Amino acid sequence: MMDILNHNKTISDIIFQLRKEKNLTYAELEELTGVGKPVLQKLEKGSTKRPEFKTVKAITSALPEAYQELIECYITIENRTEVLYEVLQDVLSSEKKPSLASKVALRLLENPSNETEDSLQRLYYFTQEVSESSLRLELYNVIVKYSRKHGVMNYIAKALLQKYLIERADFKRIDQTFQQGLEIAHYTDFLTNEEKIIYYFRMGLHAHNTKNYRDCIEFCENGMVLEKNESELKARAHLSMINSHLILKNYDKVEELLDVFEKYEYDFVYEAAKHTRAITKARKGEYKIAVPLLEENLRVFSPRFRLNIVDELFEIYLKIDNLDACSKLLERENEIMSTCPDSPSAYRAKGKYYRHKGNYQLTIGAIDEGVKSFASSLQYLNKINAFEEKDACMREFFYCLTKNSIILNKEFMDIIYIMAYNVNQ
Repeated sequence: MMDILNHNKTISDIIFQLRKEKNLTYAELEELTGVGKPVLQKLEKGSTKRPEFKTVKAITSALPEAYQELIECYITIENRTEVLYEVLQDVLSSEKKPSLASKVALRLLENPSNETEDSLQRLYYFTQEVSESSLRLELYNVIVKYSRKHGVMNYIAKALLQKYLIERADFKRIDQTFQQGLEIAHYTDFLTNEEKIIYYFRMGLHAHNTKNYRDCIEFCENGMVLEKNESELKARAHLSMINSHLILKNYDKVEELLDVFEKYEYDFVYEAAKHTRAITKARKGEYKIAVPLLEENLRVFSPRFRLNIVDELFEIYLKIDNLDACSKLLERENEIMSTCPDSPSAYRAKGKYYRHKGNYQLTIGAIDEGVKSFASSLQYLNKINAFEEKDACMREFFYCLTKNSIILNKEFMDIIYIMAYNVNQ
């Protein structure tokens, strides 16, 4: 029998204990549970070796404190696959979810009446229909562990991919989940073509968000080879690849890829392509071309691009000492921030915005506001553990103090050091 269920108690013992603890007669227990007195007596005496699950469920409904103990006992004596799935479904809807669900799932996999791969296949597809992501994750963990133990490579690969797709949504662990995603690269031969495409494109996007730009390009290129049809995911991966080349200063490659990217027929493509062309000019230092393009984009583009456009303009205005233009950008802060959804890229963009804002404020002598803006920058970068951007923020902060001959009191320095310390946690 499984170690996780290795105990001496039986259903008979539990019912006897419950009756004695609550001082219940069989008649009273019958009234509570709806289970007939003769059935209860047989259960307690142990003459019913394998009760129906509906009987056990009725008892647990009336006496919920015994739920986990009764279920753990019941699954040791139940071998019928359909009934065990009924138990698993019931557990998933109870309050005793994660740990008990894992035990029932493992019991299903270890059921000797089914072939190992058939059991894994059914549990895998069952898990895909579970609505709560934390429960899906728990079940995928069981599948991965059991598949490793039995050398079933395709379900190691499939369950690892599904785990990754859930865990990558945790922005606080974005670097850690990227590393976990890299493990799947060893198992791609066991994925279907469709699963490989999802893996390569999702990892490409993830690599871009974690600043692994060369990895982003490689993952996206692998996906492009496999995906012959157009899809929004493919288009977004294409854009991440372009942005990675842009950061790596491969400007000719950026323009080459933009020519292909512009052919996708999705709403975001036109603006993204036009914005990227303007940024490319800015990166090349061609400000006389870049600034009018960016200012036009800010006027006509949809809200989702505004923060990135403002960040680019802010950076250029600070470089060319156009403080009036900086001031005009700040007048639109509420409008711009209210249309920026939460995401790793948005947190990074907000961190950049408040860094530029703090630079401007310290330059014009608004010291209190400037310190608070730099603190806000660190706060947003902390959400995604963006250590390099945090370091850049701190360097710019001290540069601004030196450039403007500003000496801060202890209170302000404490604010910044506390924020910087929190980022490092």
